[in-house]
Amino acid sequence: MNYRTLGSSGCSVSVLCLGTMTFGNETDENESFAQLDTFMEAGGNFIDTADVYTQGQSESIIGRWLKKTTPFQRDQVIIATKGRFPTGSGPNDAGLSRRHLTKAIDASLMRLGLETIDLYQVHAWDPWTPLEETLSCLNDAVSAGKIRYFGLSNFTGWQLQKTVDLSLNRHLDTPVTLQPQYNLLAREIEWEIIPACLENGVGLLPWSPLGGGWLTGKYKRDQIPTGSTRLGENPNRGVESYYRRSSQERTWDVLSAVEKASKNFNATMAQVSLAWLRDRPSVSSVILGCRNVEQLNDNLGAGDLLLDNDSIEELNLASDPGASDYPYGGPGNAQRSRNISGIK
Repeated sequence: MNYRTLGSSGCSVSVLCLGTMTFGNETDENESFAQLDTFMEAGGNFIDTADVYTQGQSESIIGRWLKKTTPFQRDQVIIATKGRFPTGSGPNDAGLSRRHLTKAIDASLMRLGLETIDLYQVHAWDPWTPLEETLSCLNDAVSAGKIRYFGLSNFTGWQLQKTVDLSLNRHLDTPVTLQPQYNLLAREIEWEIIPACLENGVGLLPWSPLGGGWLTGKYKRDQIPTGSTRLGENPNRGVESYYRRSSQERTWDVLSAVEKASKNFNATMAQVSLAWLRDRPSVSSVILGCRNVEQLNDNLGAGDLLLDNDSIEELNLASDPGASDYPYGGPGNAQRSRNISGIK
């Protein structure tokens, strides 16, 4: 397992991060513990959760697992969590206000059994709360020793830039990471968000790196999945999304390129997709979302997989999201603040 820093911070994390959204829901506690043990044994040290994952159960499971680990193991783990979405039914039980964030941080600390959260992320933009209030609260949490760093999740380019600018202007701690959706089938963040991250030293923590399972190759053209897949077990959760993705020829071009690379490198399609994403500009760590240890072991195989330039170029071309000529494609590409190798 290799390691990188969280953005421009000095905190080192494994290039693969264990996402725990399934804990307490699709993954029971025993299987969750097995995933955590497997991940640590493979050299992983970075675990991501959120207070709304299974209504706090994910954090609680991680807390119970941490309690049974050795002091050395606990000291090596980097824990990231998030807050913003409703944790109750009251009018102040959501958002990025000082009132909600203060309660949310304390509740996460209690469930995790920690004195300090390594990376606390605001889960999404809050249009109702002044950004100054949110940043002041996070800065106070750092000063109080409740969190070490803060990050963002699901922010647009202008929201990220405004956050950084306001933080610097007020002499407050700045965000070290951004957690967006990013994969071979969803590359639009390359138009605005990645350039903004590169300009500001913000590390990316991509979620949904396998495009909801599409990049594993398990979904077939015009064939609704069945069996032990999320869509197969509950077709109502994504049939419309399946047909929308299936109807796009680009989807099958991408899958064809991934399959070709997987054969060339004697790897699985998931490993190829994760290896491509791991080496994209500004990426600090890729968040894995596994339901069981078998899936996790397969994903961990991407940690040391190095793709050659020809394979990367084929994947880039097949997955090109097709930016319009201006301002992102063609001549407009030259106007961006920094050249990003491989980004169309």
